[in-house]
Amino acid sequence: MMIKTTDLWEQFSEQLQVASSGLQHFGGNCNFCGKVTTLKLYEDNQLVRNAVTESSDGGILVVDGGGSLRTVLLGDLLAQKALDHGWSGIIINGSVRDSTELATMPLGVLALGTTPRRSAKEGWGYQDGPVQFLGVTIRPGAWICTDADGWVIAPAPLQPQGE
Repeated sequence: MMIKTTDLWEQFSEQLQVASSGLQHFGGNCNFCGKVTTLKLYEDNQLVRNAVTESSDGGILVVDGGGSLRTVLLGDLLAQKALDHGWSGIIINGSVRDSTELATMPLGVLALGTTPRRSAKEGWGYQDGPVQFLGVTIRPGAWICTDADGWVIAPAPLQPQGE
């Protein structure tokens, strides 16, 4: 069942954070919800590579890449690995590439923009700490829902009641 961010806001606004505009949809699915895993890194996608090969039950990987548009943090190969391991979406404060291919995949992908430039693969950064960008703080274990209207962060899964 698709959960609309507008319905969540109308019923649970006191419990939600709403991210500021700034990210674009690049994946083939713009409606996705899931439990959050966080990464904090800068121009190095080794932690992304590691995370997408871990099994997930529909989770969302949130990557704070420091807002850099200089190097890519996700392309079609890593996106396919994420799908193969059960991820429902990836939200990136940074860049992606292979945008034509990403658009055909049933994976939610939000990012600032695109670049063809590869990133480092040294493993700098950390996993499972709070990250901040676009006016929100995202903690591991939080719940994110996203659609064409935006994305919201909740402390736990929420289910809107029918109107």
